[in-house]
Amino acid sequence: MKVRDILARKGRVVKTISPRSALRDAAALLQTHRIGALVVVDAEKPVGIISERDIVNAIANRGAEAIDKPVSAFMSRDMITCALDDSTDELMEIMTEKRVRHLPVLEDGRLAGLVSIGDVVKQRIEEISFEAEQMKMFIAS
Repeated sequence: MKVRDILARKGRVVKTISPRSALRDAAALLQTHRIGALVVVDAEKPVGIISERDIVNAIANRGAEAIDKPVSAFMSRDMITCALDDSTDELMEIMTEKRVRHLPVLEDGRLAGLVSIGDVVKQRIEEISFEAEQMKMFIAS
């Protein structure tokens, strides 16, 4: 299965935030939408990602005043991304090796979606279940 298949099921809507927004706004968006990361977008161009982990690190390192600082001060600028034709196996490898849970999907340099580790695991479980069912049918025939 490919990233495009995951996005076809879950949709391509991505919650984003400006690099100039306060960290408190990022935390509020994450909580409101019950998600783990936001893509940071400046002039419609993805420039980073801010996750729950980044917010926790910001508060642990800078204290409560961090919540009033801009997202750009704490976001991950070296975004690891994926493409529509990447496979779920490739995503699992990238996420494991790089220790990330969210991958922005880029198409022609533009944001086309966001895939989480939960999306990949769900897709992989469905693939394995389908394969197991096919094997049962093969053995039974």
